[in-house]
Amino acid sequence: MGTGFFTSVDDVSAKLAGAGYLASTAVATTVFLADRLGKPLLVEGPAGVGKTELAKAVAQVSGSRLVRLQCYEGIDEARALYEWNHAKQLLRITAGRDETWEQARTDIFGEEFLLRRPLLTAISSDEPTVLLIDETDKADMEVEGLLLEVLGDFQVTVPELGTITATRAPFAVLTSNATRELSEALRRRCLFLHIGFPDEDLERDIVRLKVPGIDAALADSVVRVIAALRAMDLRKLPSVAETVDWARTLLALGASTLDEQVVRESLGVVLKHQDDIAKAGAGLKLEQVLDAS
Repeated sequence: MGTGFFTSVDDVSAKLAGAGYLASTAVATTVFLADRLGKPLLVEGPAGVGKTELAKAVAQVSGSRLVRLQCYEGIDEARALYEWNHAKQLLRITAGRDETWEQARTDIFGEEFLLRRPLLTAISSDEPTVLLIDETDKADMEVEGLLLEVLGDFQVTVPELGTITATRAPFAVLTSNATRELSEALRRRCLFLHIGFPDEDLERDIVRLKVPGIDAALADSVVRVIAALRAMDLRKLPSVAETVDWARTLLALGASTLDEQVVRESLGVVLKHQDDIAKAGAGLKLEQVLDAS
């Protein structure tokens, strides 16, 4: 059963737009289906295109608590799921020296000593919750195995306490930059959404929404140049986040138009490698880009 956050695809689009997230029809449709079917949503795409922001926007518009698990190499079950408060357990054992081990063991493996990490927190929550598993591709395969139980049945097994099953399933969003291939077993449990770079019309709307006060002509020029940079063979293509950062930079500099000097002086906001900056400086034909219809 779904979480019931949205009533239609149009409702998704309208609510996300109200939170400052402009969703394409494909994005809005997949979010609606994930909500209606109660399925985890796997969102893949390059960094900076709005994968994490999508989960945050869903939490905002649905009035849900956002629980975030930031994945990284070496993350383990204790950081993702739960661990026991060993210091508190030791104090309890010390305080009850006259008890048998069986009596003490019963006491120290109770809820009072359980430290809930993001996965268990989301599963056991009674309030509307969005569970964001961010950069899933950075976690090890062992963590993927853990996610299979959590996302398959929205339940977690704690050996000392038994199986904890969600009374209210979270809206789960997994993001991936595709730095490694996720397992087919994990993919089967999710609806899939790929967010790529937006078309120029949508990106222009995003810039004007995120950078209030920017001139329409300047916003158009920024988007055109970004599109030209993405067509080049660069190590790191500029993302939507960098488009917005560049627009804000130009506004702060008081630039009303793009010219060779402004672009050269601010290109480091958009490109993050020196060889990319050099390649763009040599290959970008600004006048042709801005004059293109």
